[in-house]
Formats: sequence, C-alpha cells, structure tokens
Amino acid sequence: MELNKIIISENTAQQVIFLKEAAGSRAFPIVIGLPEAIAIDRNFKAQKTPRPMTHDLVENVIRGLDARLERIVVTELKDRTFYAKLILRRNGKTVEVDSRPSGAIAVAVLMKVPIYVEEQVLEDVVADPANEPPDLTPDEDEDETT
Repeated sequence: MELNKIIISENTAQQVIFLKEAAGSRAFPIVIGLPEAIAIDRNFKAQKTPRPMTHDLVENVIRGLDARLERIVVTELKDRTFYAKLILRRNGKTVEVDSRPSGAIAVAVLMKVPIYVEEQVLEDVVADPANEPPDLTPDEDEDETT
C-alpha cells in the first residue's frame, strides 16, 4: 500500500488519510486525529523538529535496541476501528508491536518502510459503504470566531 492522500482540516477534529494499493485500484480512508495527521504530513515531507517528537522517539528506540522496522501491517477492522502492528526484526527474531494505524503509518513514513494491509481488511473496507470518509466541512451550527 502507499499513502495516497492526507486531508488536514483545521475546522474539524477528524482528519483523513487514504491508503491505496501500490499495484491496484483499491483504496480506503482512515479517520485520525489532528496531531497524528500533522505528524504523518511532517514525516512525509521529511520536516525535522529541533527536538524529537513521539514518532522520532519510536525510531530512536528501535535503532537504539539494534532492531530494524521491516514493515507495518494494518491487521484488522473491528467495529469500525482499524488495528495495526509494527513488524520488527531483532537478533534474527520477528517482534510484533501493537499500534494504532496512525502511529504505525507515521513511523513507517519516517523510517521509509512498506505499509501492508491484510487482504481481509481490504475486502471488509471496500465492501462496506459505511467506510466512506466523513464530511469534513464545518458544521453550520458551530460558533464562528472573527
């Protein structure tokens, strides 16, 4: 999969990233928070901060433990919530670490490793019209600041 699009809207708490098959046509959105969207966007653009952010810390810990991040995998869609894992290699052994997809994707983009999605997740998300991205236009009833 590849990170196809990042939608950041300052008018709503819900942000959206789109994953798309690298050699296919299936794509789907994942709703994430604003801090996660900004981190993914920053990592995608290779913009560094003066001090390590959370995803930089994860990279530093992985490297400090003499491990290698091989890939991340979106493993499950359960009750409209996605689950993911970081797949690490350390001392010849595979180590799987549970993660939210937004965090896993931020680290994958930062460390330039592949993003995978289990086939069952792709089938579930493409088959369910409820998985359309949310409308990110601000609510008309929201107070406006001037």
